[in-house]
Amino acid sequence: MSATPNQSEPGGCSQYSVEDSVTTSFMILLALAIIVGNVLSLVVFLGSKGFRTSQGYLKASLALADLSVGVLVVPYSVYNQVTLAVSGVPGGTSQPGGPMPIFQPCLLTGPLFAGCTFVSITTIFLLSIERSIAVLKPLHKKLFITKRRTCSLIALSWALSFFLAVVPMVSRDGIALEYSPCSKMCTYTFSNQPQTSGWKIMLLFPAFDFFLLGGTVVINVLTFLAIRRYCKARKRLAESERRSQPTAAAQPHVSFPDIAAAKTIGIVTVAFFASFSPIAVLVVGHVLGYQWCRFSYYAFWILTSNSCWNVIIYSVRDQRFRLRAQELLIPSNPMITTI
Repeated sequence: MSATPNQSEPGGCSQYSVEDSVTTSFMILLALAIIVGNVLSLVVFLGSKGFRTSQGYLKASLALADLSVGVLVVPYSVYNQVTLAVSGVPGGTSQPGGPMPIFQPCLLTGPLFAGCTFVSITTIFLLSIERSIAVLKPLHKKLFITKRRTCSLIALSWALSFFLAVVPMVSRDGIALEYSPCSKMCTYTFSNQPQTSGWKIMLLFPAFDFFLLGGTVVINVLTFLAIRRYCKARKRLAESERRSQPTAAAQPHVSFPDIAAAKTIGIVTVAFFASFSPIAVLVVGHVLGYQWCRFSYYAFWILTSNSCWNVIIYSVRDQRFRLRAQELLIPSNPMITTI
């Protein structure tokens, strides 16, 4: 598939088009939104005593993965976008006939983006399990969900995610890691025609992702079915109160905060599933030999934009998070609070 001259002609004299300006501006604004939103999330979840729970630690892990994308991955794409438009050669690559750079940033940003995506998926999966236990087994919640166990699972998810992210780079079986002018990101590509083991390795990504996402969807469905039964039980109890006083033992044990948190995680799951699906289609299509240049740009950046969605979801759904964030962003006047 052919590309525009300002994207593909090495050493060519390129003009910075209006489309390039809009794309670069979008990347810069997205990076700022990701950084500000996830720094705020980390400060709330780790800096506030009331949020230092198992759920808070999992959300902090999710925010850290998103923050890494905003700090390293997106800025490097901005740098490449500018240098490619000006000089015709992406940053971190050599000029025609020149020596190869000692360090290629794609070796960092490519696996980092893949690893952080895996971390997000595994963390959402763990959040769904945590909320499911809180709703389905409320009396055993403190027994199964502990801070130490949660921190261990977080460490395991990061180790497993980045191990999977570097597998294609380590295999070196016809797979290369390079900057793509189409997606404007560092991605794994086939250096030649897809080899037998090469395409199997690349299909490991969507297979792992959809296995966890499928499990997450099933867990959320079971959780919401339990919430529905609970709401019906509360409705029956409310109706019975008009006739006679119900016993304390008949009261359901699921708390409203647990229900609200489960619904929030369900929304986070749907948002991530929607943003990840185009990437999965792109990977499968690429393995089959299709080159979808324009689609690859939308697929990668829709997924990247998900890194700033969670803080918006928390702010809309979680009143405690919203109030704490407002306190951090708009500190109260000490002269007013002092008695």
